[in-house]
Amino acid sequence: MEDRRGASGGRGLSIGRGGVGLGTIVIAFLAAWLFGINPMTVLSLLTGGGDLGVSTTQTAPQTQPGQKPQDEGGQFASVVLASTEDTWQKIFQQAGARYTPPTLVLFSGRTSSACGLGDAAAGPFYCPGDRKVYVDLSFFQLLHQRFGAAGDTAQAYVIAHEVGHHVQNLIGTMDKVQGMRSRVGQSQYNQLSVLLELQADCYAGIWAHHSQQSRQWLEPGDVEEAMRAAAAVGDDNIQRRTQGTVVPDAFTHGTSQQRMQWFSRGFESGSVQACDTFAGR
Repeated sequence: MEDRRGASGGRGLSIGRGGVGLGTIVIAFLAAWLFGINPMTVLSLLTGGGDLGVSTTQTAPQTQPGQKPQDEGGQFASVVLASTEDTWQKIFQQAGARYTPPTLVLFSGRTSSACGLGDAAAGPFYCPGDRKVYVDLSFFQLLHQRFGAAGDTAQAYVIAHEVGHHVQNLIGTMDKVQGMRSRVGQSQYNQLSVLLELQADCYAGIWAHHSQQSRQWLEPGDVEEAMRAAAAVGDDNIQRRTQGTVVPDAFTHGTSQQRMQWFSRGFESGSVQACDTFAGR
């Protein structure tokens, strides 16, 4: 785990007059979440290359490399990461393989990654180039305030989803999907992206299943919190909120219903075999 918060310059996005609308930011962080690209590039395209209302601030380092976070949010993220390690190490071992866990990077403002600049506007993302999960904890405030998905389990779902992408990277699924980019049209590639995201949702459900079996820490209503978070980031919900219409051909993550369905499938089965969203393709 790396806690980079306060260790680098932060780039803030002004929201409102002369800045970038929150809906535009949501689209940008979804693109960055999927592709690991610089969200500022997406924002520039969406706003016609105009003034993004960006201000830059510098903050003094607050943590040392390798130091464990002392705040509640950082400690919670660390516990969830450790729990995903327990789950996937056991599953890989049963399959005769070795699980190499990802590094969780906590940052604020912006930070560098092998996939480009990670920005607070991008939300959590996984970078296969350095096998790291990047999380700005302020995303969870947005998830709560903008989409009504609050609670510890909702936050844990997001982290477990990104770790699910790491599992896909380890077993080669991510490479196969990326390899199709130049061989299919945009609409077909979007469909493959949806299947990749839904599988990561299912893998998050697998983590919840095995974590509950070993720790018994889920209380009544906790799974519903995770389901609300999955529904909040459904393509149809995002499009309806940001542009007022739903365009299925532009889906890259799946509908709210699909995301809840696949998380539930993973949670109920606890089985990787039950998470084959690509079956029949």
